[in-house]
Order: sequence, then structure tokens, then C-alpha cells
Amino acid sequence: MSHRLLVIEDVAAARDHLVQLARRALEFQPENIVVAATLSQARAAILSAVEADLLFKMALIDIALPDGSGIDALRDLRTAFPETICIMTTVMAADSTIVSALAGGAQGYLLKGQRDDLIIRQLRLIESGVPAISPPIARRIIEHFRTRPPVSESDDKLTPRERCVLSVIAKGARVADAARELGVAETTVASHVKSIYLKLGVSSRAEATLVATRMGLVG
Repeated sequence: MSHRLLVIEDVAAARDHLVQLARRALEFQPENIVVAATLSQARAAILSAVEADLLFKMALIDIALPDGSGIDALRDLRTAFPETICIMTTVMAADSTIVSALAGGAQGYLLKGQRDDLIIRQLRLIESGVPAISPPIARRIIEHFRTRPPVSESDDKLTPRERCVLSVIAKGARVADAARELGVAETTVASHVKSIYLKLGVSSRAEATLVATRMGLVG
């Protein structure tokens, strides 16, 4: 795989810092580093890489971008370059965001506020198959699911269309995005989501994502 890095981060100082940490951890060369400050820039960089047949070895992706969510960039990257190591780099986020990112294909979730040496160590370990997850995030994930009651995972409760909708939203898609992907109205998707929640006995996207993962709907 090409030794190229994509950093998606809207704050210039944070972006430069992540680039330096990645260079120290994995020796990326400046000419092989691509940066993007917005979702639209990230998508343009991904498209350019696809057209030039240049793979990214790793991507560091912020969640909150000025024009959208980093999870959308994550989904685009996973589609274009399945082998790229995708790591979310952000401040503490909501449980649903963490679960959606991991279910959407992220191999790590690092907090930008933790010590540099820890980030460097985790970036190096991920090449050996060790997930790059900051300890506070790991604790949040465990606590989130430990305090939730068991949910029903019976496949036959959902219609084929509801299973399709669940698969899409579990990967981080918003209602509008899911509607475009499935070729239906947003109100139709919203209605399906409401029905899915009722049938599965869940009350949040995070819980629905967990069920979708266990049902094998999220690859």
C-alpha cells in the first residue's frame, strides 16, 4: 500500500499537530501527506486519489467539520479505499457518534487532548492490529452498553426495507443521506427509523447501530 496520509481537520493548529505526530509515529514524508479542512475538500482529495490510483495508508479524521460530519468522509474512504486505516481524531463525543464511527469502519478513535507520546504509540500499534482507542473512549463504550438493557435482535421483526434502512443509518448516514442513497423520500426513511426503534426496543442511534452490527448488517 502507498505510504500516504490524509488528515481531515478544520482547525489549522490541530491539523499541523496531527501531521507532525503521524510523521513521528510512522515516518510519513511531506510530499505524501494530504490535508483537508472541510468535508468537501476531503471528498475532493479522495476523488483525486481514486482518479490517480494513489491509495492512502492512513486517514486521521475529525468528527465536526464546518460543512458536515467526518463520519461522511469515513464512509467515502471506506468505499474508495477499504484497506485504508481510518482513525477518528476528536474531542469527547456523544455515545451515538462514537458507536456510529466504529460501526462505520473506523479502526480507532483518539482524543486530541491526550499526551503526544500516547497518540504516537497508538498510531504505531495499530499497524500490528491493536485498535487505536483512547482509554476514556474505551471506558465510555463499555459504560454505554453496560448500562443499557438487552435489546431484541430477532431478524424476523424487521421487514427487508427496514433492514436496508437500518444498515445505512448504522453506518453514520443522516436521514437525508439515507433517503438519497435508497432513492426514497426523507419522510419515508424517518417513518422506517421510527418503526425500527419500536420493533427493536431501542431509543437511540447508538443502540440501533449495536443491533445492526450483531445482525451482520454493518460490514
